[in-house]
Amino acid sequence: MIIDCHAHVSAPVELWAYKAGLLSHRGAHGRGKVNVSDEQIRYAVEKHKEAFPHPHLPYIDKVGTDMQLISPRPFQLMHSEKPAKLVQWFHEEVNNIIHRETQLYPDRFVGIAGIPTVGGEPLDIAIAELERCVKELNFKGCLLNPDPYENSGEHPPALGDAYWYPLYEKLCELDVVAHIHGTGSRSEREPYSLRFINEETTAVYGLVNSNVLKDFPNLKIVVSHGGGAIPYQLGRFQAGSMRRKEGDRFIDGMKKLYFDTVLYTKDAIELLLKTVGPENALFGAECPGVGSKVNPETGREMDDIQPYFHEIEWLSDEDRENIFCNNAKRIFRLEV
Repeated sequence: MIIDCHAHVSAPVELWAYKAGLLSHRGAHGRGKVNVSDEQIRYAVEKHKEAFPHPHLPYIDKVGTDMQLISPRPFQLMHSEKPAKLVQWFHEEVNNIIHRETQLYPDRFVGIAGIPTVGGEPLDIAIAELERCVKELNFKGCLLNPDPYENSGEHPPALGDAYWYPLYEKLCELDVVAHIHGTGSRSEREPYSLRFINEETTAVYGLVNSNVLKDFPNLKIVVSHGGGAIPYQLGRFQAGSMRRKEGDRFIDGMKKLYFDTVLYTKDAIELLLKTVGPENALFGAECPGVGSKVNPETGREMDDIQPYFHEIEWLSDEDRENIFCNNAKRIFRLEV
């Protein structure tokens, strides 16, 4: 079985029109809602190509994915917008669409919530939406954006800061996963694809060099895109941790986290697996997404990464099974 732990919703165009309306009237017209039929949702999943070469469901069939954990498309989440109610309303509508897709395709999709963290605001509305999605919609986790300011020039608290502790407490109470993923970027110099990687790098550094993983030993965190630059630059952080006379090495802290494999090249995937071990890696391909483009070197789309795991000779069959599905089943508590 192949479970893609990192996938995003393919939604009817009415969802994006709803977002445009919120941004234009700034809430003056009220909340409103996304009014779409099941047929419109099925069309978005089965027929519509959106910005990608393939419709969603036929594409994951093509690459051999059995199930996906689907979350909002991060660059659409506008965490830095004000007033905060715009962020809250849009997150709730996206999560509602995801829930409906999990109901229409219960054997293919599992819900992962977007939570409305807003730059400079308390975490109350984010925690409330997480609780709604888990208790009422049966979601198995949430996206956690380390930078609600979206690279606007203001800096958020690091993930080791006490600001985030109420969210960590709720995640442990509900026994669900936080999947770290950056969102938008207001910088032309650092567009969102680059911002994702930089934020995920900073997130791992901040968590490992703080007391979070000691204060919350049951906290389950998956880091997107292989942990950003961390595996490639591990030596710098490992050396720094070894200068201390006591305490864990940096790699010991990393082993308390999990990492998805949304990397798109065999060498990068193999480096991640050698760094964190197959027991800490979850198959992730994000299909369809930014990698849905044919690689002339392989003749396959870049996000068709499943064959790479069979080409890495030192992986055992048990390792592959753990990466492909068992690790996700265990930490997301999937009943499949």
